[in-house]
Amino acid sequence: QVQLVESGGGLVQAGGSLRLACAVAGRTFSDYAMGWFRQAPGKGREFVATISQSGRRTYFADSVKGRFTISRDNAKNTVYLQMNSLKPEDTAVYYCAANRSPPDAIFTSHHSYDYWGQGTQVTVSS
Repeated sequence: QVQLVESGGGLVQAGGSLRLACAVAGRTFSDYAMGWFRQAPGKGREFVATISQSGRRTYFADSVKGRFTISRDNAKNTVYLQMNSLKPEDTAVYYCAANRSPPDAIFTSHHSYDYWGQGTQVTVSS
């Protein structure tokens, strides 16, 4: 079993920054592609970003491209989401997810992920 725990959410003004972290335990972290998703009230779960096992490949939703970056530290079993230039429409619960994958694979569909964290709230005020 794989356990994922997100942290770093909070309240921030528009234009500000937050860094989310997702700590992973239970299996070999470097065997997993990782993803970040978000869900706003009344909406479905939306893809945000993904990173391959090695970190060489990343991909972002158009809505966050150029503002968010994703990275991972395989020595610390942690994946990060750096969010800059935040907008009120970024307000959501953010979830990290893990997919045991071939090397350098990345995934944008939430159906592809096997394990999920409990989520962390990000609120951006205008």
